[in-house]
Amino acid sequence: MSALDRSSTVAVVGAGTMGQGIAQVALLAGHPVRLHDAVPGRAQAAVDTVAGRLDRLVVKGRLGAAELKAALARLTPAETVAELAGAGLVVEAVVEDLAVKQRLFAGLEAVVADDCLLATNTSSLSVTAVAGALRLPGRLVGLHFFNPAPLMPLVEVVAGAAGEAAAVTTAYDTAASWGKIPVRCTDTPGFLVNRVARPFYAEALRVYEERAADPATIDALLHECGGFAMGPFALMDLIGQDVNEAVTRSVWEAFFHDPKFTPSLAQRRLVESGRLGRKSGRGWFSYQEGAAPAPEPHNAEPTSAPAFITVTGDLGPAREVTELARESGIEVRQGRHPDGDPRQRAGVIVLPAGTPLHLADGRPPGAPAVTFDLALDYRAATRIGIAPSAGVHADAVAQATGLFQAMGKKVSVIRDVPGMVVARTVALLVDLAVDAVAREVASGHDVDTAMRLGVNYPLGPLEWGQRVSVTYVRDLLDALHAWYPTGRYAPCAELRRRAAAAEGVISS
Repeated sequence: MSALDRSSTVAVVGAGTMGQGIAQVALLAGHPVRLHDAVPGRAQAAVDTVAGRLDRLVVKGRLGAAELKAALARLTPAETVAELAGAGLVVEAVVEDLAVKQRLFAGLEAVVADDCLLATNTSSLSVTAVAGALRLPGRLVGLHFFNPAPLMPLVEVVAGAAGEAAAVTTAYDTAASWGKIPVRCTDTPGFLVNRVARPFYAEALRVYEERAADPATIDALLHECGGFAMGPFALMDLIGQDVNEAVTRSVWEAFFHDPKFTPSLAQRRLVESGRLGRKSGRGWFSYQEGAAPAPEPHNAEPTSAPAFITVTGDLGPAREVTELARESGIEVRQGRHPDGDPRQRAGVIVLPAGTPLHLADGRPPGAPAVTFDLALDYRAATRIGIAPSAGVHADAVAQATGLFQAMGKKVSVIRDVPGMVVARTVALLVDLAVDAVAREVASGHDVDTAMRLGVNYPLGPLEWGQRVSVTYVRDLLDALHAWYPTGRYAPCAELRRRAAAAEGVISS
């Protein structure tokens, strides 16, 4: 391991929340830490804040009194950049402005030794561009911590175009020695997490813009059916609408307006109105004192379960629905696809009314039908979304509702929209993850690790794709692309290759 020696000083430039968190992580790992900020007096204030946090750790029994005393002796403010001369590693956590960062590192390079490792905590700027103004650009790497740095385990270790392998390895090993879980990635817009995560927000906004469902219902479906820790609208409010939109816009612009990353007009209007989320008291939801209770998701009225259903073919990712129906006391009959059925490859549930009930696959029904959404785990899910197409009789909607209610699920009826909510979101997450691996942005293991730890997804998107099958994902995206021929939903080349290999069309 080439981790930085514990005796080496770690300097942190930028004494805001992130800089303080990184300083705390390095300090508790045993390093001498120097904290600097361009604003006079702010470094000392940050040192005092970090000391207060360590005091609270002692009170909670997470840090011993002797460890506290030793840590505080290693933590000092630096009022000038010149005081960082002896550092073995300098981590920058200043404002997200390329010119500011380039000037900072140029000043640092004139002070520190040539073997000092330089790191930027940027979340949206090009590491290559930050290093571009340096005399020795190879020693600068991206060390992207997630907020709050002392608690979040993930660190993205980003190699710029001129980055030296030894510098990247030292940064990776140092982060690991600090108790973090580092992942390697190349210098791509959004790195790993902010690149792959865009559909989680973008598809929720798209479904809302099409007026298929309200934000509370979309959040509930992704949380209670999709298994995500938090719905996207509540999460955007927590992050800050301006921050979330700025990241989306940055990634979109960096990819030369690739339609897969197109920002949302609805979110732009929210930002323009000053409704930035929790920090402004109002975003998609209201957080002001005395505000009305948060809106409830749509819940269908209780209705009777059908006496039986007929299942034809393999339900694929939804095959567990059959067993859950049996356990709920509903007779499950076996049927066969009628000749010429356009869904020959997919199974279907036929309700007593004669109406087909399909898993969301993005394709228009050949006749009136009800679609139900993809779930992370149909047994554990507490909510299911259904969508009747045009011409579906109310009796069929009631039977589909009663079927899932009999399984103990809340049911949200939404407007018929291709791919519904969870299915289209998961499919695009899988597509972007597969594309990132194909382009050697990161390994498959690191992509899944980053998404589980960085944004708390229940599964890594590549694992999710294997669970539901890459052919299901490809077919759903192909169907969405037929509905919306903009390129936003076109499956990447590698996803097509993997799906073809799974079908035995080509060798893997």
